[in-house]
Amino acid sequence: MTFFAGNRPGRRGKPLLAAAAALAALSCAGAGALRDPAVSDPRSPDVWRARFEMTSGVFVVEVHREWAPRGADRFHRLVRAGYYDDSRIFRVIPGYIVQFGIAGDPRLARAWRYAYFPDDRSARPCARGMVAFADRAPNTRATQLFVNLADNPSLDTGEFAPFGRVVAGMDVVERFHGYGRAGPQGERTDQGAIFDGGNGYLDARYPALDSILRVRVVRPQR
Repeated sequence: MTFFAGNRPGRRGKPLLAAAAALAALSCAGAGALRDPAVSDPRSPDVWRARFEMTSGVFVVEVHREWAPRGADRFHRLVRAGYYDDSRIFRVIPGYIVQFGIAGDPRLARAWRYAYFPDDRSARPCARGMVAFADRAPNTRATQLFVNLADNPSLDTGEFAPFGRVVAGMDVVERFHGYGRAGPQGERTDQGAIFDGGNGYLDARYPALDSILRVRVVRPQR
């Protein structure tokens, strides 16, 4: 099942030009190398934790690089860059998954939208509390993540490689607000509006969505 990360871009030319323009704007604003999708992902620690401070509480993800090295490296880089700060939990399917990972700033979101990186070989099942990158086809992981709200053996196809698990605050994750099929990630909905409008679009139409205030690396281990 490969519906998580939105619609396949048609031709690469226009998306890449848009990403380049967005990246130029970010560079002018003083964004660092960590926010430049053209720069390779640095190696992350073998085991570390990410603390998500939410409007509704706190949850913590413990990352194990050996489970999915490329995924762990990308996640570590995006957390350090502040990519997920001030963004929204835009998809909640009770008893299945919660999904997030489109930056609240449309310029940043567009710059990273097609910053794909190769798949990992899945070493762990998509069990309750496990965290993985979403995609829409093989080798199309970029920034979007999902947390399994239950054991989901249907996702154990080798495509969705968990790189971490929620070790604290799973009750917070399970209380995230969703709008069902009427919401921003309901049936037949295109993510393009989220990429184009960012927090302004979501807050105007879906004001009850839970927000990520900030994500920080804690207790890194070498």
